[in-house]
This record gives sequence, structure tokens and C-alpha cells, in this order.
Amino acid sequence: MSKMIIGGAQIGGIQKDETREEVVARMIALMDEAHGKGVKYLAYPEMTLTTFFPRFYVEDRAEFDHWFETEMPNAATRPLFDRAREYGMGFTFGYCELTPEGQHFNTSVIVSPEGEIILKYRKTHLPGHSEYEPERTHQHLEKRYFLPGDTGFNVVRNQGVIMGMSICNDRRWPESWRVMGLQGVELVTIGYNTPSQNNLSAEEGIERRVYHHELSVCAGAYQNSTYAVAVAKCGMEDGNHMFAGSIIVDPDGFVVARAEGEGDELITHEADFAKCAFGKSTVFNFAAHRRTEHYGLICERTGVQIDV
Repeated sequence: MSKMIIGGAQIGGIQKDETREEVVARMIALMDEAHGKGVKYLAYPEMTLTTFFPRFYVEDRAEFDHWFETEMPNAATRPLFDRAREYGMGFTFGYCELTPEGQHFNTSVIVSPEGEIILKYRKTHLPGHSEYEPERTHQHLEKRYFLPGDTGFNVVRNQGVIMGMSICNDRRWPESWRVMGLQGVELVTIGYNTPSQNNLSAEEGIERRVYHHELSVCAGAYQNSTYAVAVAKCGMEDGNHMFAGSIIVDPDGFVVARAEGEGDELITHEADFAKCAFGKSTVFNFAAHRRTEHYGLICERTGVQIDV
């Protein structure tokens, strides 16, 4: 498939007292709108089903297990899968996963137009911290409530397109993009829940954070010659603000669709996946230009070590 209309389903804030069923109804409303506009693949945000609970601290993390899904699909989300199958629409969305072994992950999945999960990804680059830190303006406790992902950055051919996923902070790490780029990725979806204020820097507010968000997505798309859909859960949520800024980016790194508000909103673009081939065969022809003999430190060393 060369051309396909793709979409991003931005979701406004989800409050603690909203049920999964209420959230899924909002997701379906956006899916209905997307179907009316010819969308064949739709991306939803990170942690689409719940509030962003890592902003809250509890001593016993098991108290938050009710935010996690033990199976997917389940009774609450089955209507979303059924509607997508009715429309012949693929989609991706993020949720919190509790495995049978008791492991907790920040997860996203790609679902085929037949309603089958064909790829699972677990967030690799967990931001924040694991213990309560009073000096912060707000807590960001992903390291307390999730394990680092164990899936790696895989891709799958879906609807004739090579697709991959990242989640939120992953978009800031070029390694995430390049691993998928080396597998020929043509569409990367990224769901995020990003606070509008850096909790350790009063100077880094929404304007800078949105700039860094777009910089990361546009650079990743350009440097790997891929489309990208980055979609937010945003606005006021339990008294905390997260920025919006949902975008679709083309393989040249240009924003081709952008959300206008901070609520439930659909953005769309007719992607011509043939455009991915130009960058992959010229500037970013990896086989012709990469020099892996000089990249050893990337995998040998995790943190900075000054040797001079």
C-alpha cells in the first residue's frame, strides 16, 4: 500500500473517577469520526484508559494495581476492538499491563484491521524517579510503578506498511528510532502523557517542553525517513496539566497535521509511504553510509565517562 489516511486520536484529561467504559466510549467516538474521514490506521495515547497515576505516591505500590489490565482485550475494551474490526481499521493504544507473573509494564499494542493484536511494545526509557522527592513541584514515579520494558523495538508489517511503536520518553532517545529504522520502519506511533512543567526547573514550562517534543519527533522521523504520529493525553487531569501538541510528521521531518486544542481531537493526514523510500535510499541509506566500527560506545557504555 502506497497511500493511506492515518490519524491521531488525542484524548483530553481522564480523571480518577472515570471508568474504563467511559473512556472507551470517548475512544470509540473518535474512531467513528476517523472512519468518516477515511482513516485506516489510528493512534491513541500512552495510558489511554486511566489517569496518569504515577504523579501520585503510595507506600504500597500494589494499591495501584487496579490501574492495570491483566488481559487485552478485556470486557471494557472489547467494544473498541469490535468497532475497529467493523470498520476494517487498524489501531494502536497504550495501557498499563500486569502480567500473570506479577510484572508491571507501560505497554502499547498494534491491532490489525481484523481486531487481532499483532505486536506488543513495553516502554523502555522510564523517566522520573522511584521514591517520593519533596523538592519536586510534582512527582513522576514511573520508575516506582513500572519495570523497564523487555520487548525491544520491534516492527511488524500491517496493512502493507512496516510499523513500530515508542512510548512518551522513548521519543527523546535516538536509539529508539534507529533500531526501528534499521528494520525499515515506515510509520512510528508514539503516545505520551507529558506534564507541562519540568518538576525540577521552573524555567522549563510548556513552551520549551512542546519545542523539545516536536524537535525529537521531527528529528527521529527525518533521520530514519519514516512517518510518525505522536499523540497526547493532555489538558487538566486531577488538578495537573499535561501539554497537548499531537502531531503527524512526514519522512522529511515536517509537521503535516497538528492538534489545535487540549481535549478529545482527531488529526489526520494522507500518508504516501512511497516517500519513505527516497530518504532510505539517499541521505539515510544505512548500508552505504553507516560506520558501525565507530559506534561501540553506544552499547558498551550506559552513562557518561570522561576519559580525558
